[in-house]
Amino acid sequence: MDDFPIIDGHNDVLLKLHETDQPLETAFFEESAEGHIDFPRAARGGLAGGFFAIYSPTPSFKNNPQNHLTEHGYDIPIAAAIDYESANRLSQRMIADMYRLEKQSKGGLRIIKNIDNLTQALHTDTMAAIIHMEGAEAIDSDLDALHVFYQAGLRSLGIVWSRPNAFGEGVPFRFPSSPNTGSGLTDLGKKLVKECNALGIMLDMTHLNEKGFWDTAQITDAPLVATHSNAHALCPMSRNLTDKQLDAIGESDGVVGVTYSLNMLNPDGKPNLDTPMEAIIRHIEYIAERVGIDHVALGSDFDGTTVPRAVGDAAGLPKLIEAMQQRGFNNEALKKITHENWVRVLGATWA
Repeated sequence: MDDFPIIDGHNDVLLKLHETDQPLETAFFEESAEGHIDFPRAARGGLAGGFFAIYSPTPSFKNNPQNHLTEHGYDIPIAAAIDYESANRLSQRMIADMYRLEKQSKGGLRIIKNIDNLTQALHTDTMAAIIHMEGAEAIDSDLDALHVFYQAGLRSLGIVWSRPNAFGEGVPFRFPSSPNTGSGLTDLGKKLVKECNALGIMLDMTHLNEKGFWDTAQITDAPLVATHSNAHALCPMSRNLTDKQLDAIGESDGVVGVTYSLNMLNPDGKPNLDTPMEAIIRHIEYIAERVGIDHVALGSDFDGTTVPRAVGDAAGLPKLIEAMQQRGFNNEALKKITHENWVRVLGATWA
């Protein structure tokens, strides 16, 4: 699978490492059966790199649909907001962990700050780590922290996670539901969009509600991106993208990273571990047919969700490539989906 190095749109391995009792180098550089990503499994699966999320969880929030069942699906109350101070401290710690991993890797992992770094890493055995912030709670109202985090390597930002903050409001975890679940960006959120454009930080619209999506689309001068989302037409869950949203992403020359998250794959919304690989591929096909092969990529959400047994973990990615080949994706299409579309969009945004 050397022809198809995978840039993945989203993982939460940094949070997993933060929460483990193991030393950092053991938890990441030694193979484990826990979670989805460690360095050996990533290398074996052709995971050449991707977006490493800096995420501050809401204490005690659990998004298990089984605890919030309705007649037709589930409706999980939106997570509570978190405070700036704790989010900022945790974000600093997780970025520091990213640099510790880079040092400990002895050249095996590189924090990516420009498009040349990324293309160089793809032609070597170096894992490319793009620092991404999932939810802007760690950024102050003057946006000073945004500039500090940029200097520390931040190159991708999701304005919200699935909760409210000073910049906007995320969608709850709800099925069935449209993404039209609340108000859009605040004035400060609109200012944040413009500042990210000025710095060259990619904006991720993944967890935004529909109003926030359109507010961002109206302001930004960069391609529209959703790093780990799927097609609402195939799975009518609040986190998935409507056809109109997909069209806007395509028209902007942006990209959608298709997620393997079980609750976002199936028409019935059920997180069935025996969901076949074809369920992921159906979303790839739908988006490609709707807006073009140039606008779909991969966005696993490894270590942040539950994925089908058919994938398993990062080492299982060759099975996904093989399944796409069997469905008729040629080499040109596979290169676009696995890495070229991310390279194009990041090149246009970071420039």
